[in-house]
Amino acid sequence: MPPVEEFAYLRVGEFPLQDPDWDLGIERVLAHPYYEHSDFGENPLDFDPHVAITYDRVPKGEVEIRRASKVFSADDHRLGHVDGFLVDLGHRITHVVLERGHLFGRREVTIPIGAVAHVATDSVTLKLTKDEVASLPDVPVHRWVGRLTRSGASAHTERPLPVA
Repeated sequence: MPPVEEFAYLRVGEFPLQDPDWDLGIERVLAHPYYEHSDFGENPLDFDPHVAITYDRVPKGEVEIRRASKVFSADDHRLGHVDGFLVDLGHRITHVVLERGHLFGRREVTIPIGAVAHVATDSVTLKLTKDEVASLPDVPVHRWVGRLTRSGASAHTERPLPVA
């Protein structure tokens, strides 16, 4: 499969080349700092008019959702962000796990996939209002940690438990 994540070093204001089969997904931009004079004398440093952009390529007609994508209510309130998905044994998404709150008051709410009105890249809009979501019970999502080993390297992955 072709790589999904791409990198471009472009001038300020330029955009990555468009591909007829792919859309641009979530992007991260790194601008280099600009300093008037260097600490090594009176010679000013050259300004680099470029920015580094890392972006994801998404197949046309598809969207990209990540952990941290914004979740909005039907009445246009930002409710929190996607924390994960619950899937059934057939690998179909059954619920969106919404993380709400702040550092000391976080809670997880599972939203049935039927309550999702619209999905766009990095954004989920629900059919439920802010008050309807607030009345949903907190549902702690149990995660299992699997250990993947490949070529002697190991990594931990966190996945929501499947829902039957």
